[in-house]
Amino acid sequence: MDNKIEKMDVHSLTKGVTDDWKNFVVTNLNDHVIRLSVLQRDFHWHTHRNSDEFFYVVEGKLYVDLEQSVTELSPGEMIVIPKGVRHRTRSKERTITLCFEHKDNDVTGD
Repeated sequence: MDNKIEKMDVHSLTKGVTDDWKNFVVTNLNDHVIRLSVLQRDFHWHTHRNSDEFFYVVEGKLYVDLEQSVTELSPGEMIVIPKGVRHRTRSKERTITLCFEHKDNDVTGD
């Protein structure tokens, strides 16, 4: 059993990321994962059949498109997309989000 407790820093973990989209697991939490996503483009429309998806904006501005609406999120704001809801995320600038979802969730959609 690994009881290592480690301090992590979002900005250090994303400092060297220059891709227009990069999504990676930071840590596991029970049967879920916490991911960091660096986004600077439109992501494709998709759904997740088996997992809700939580986004918390750390830096930048995230737009979450739903079929009937758009939600704009600034640093410190968050949103939950229920499983089965068609959506996409996008950003016009470098945006860092913390994502929380089931470990078996496919980030690119089902």
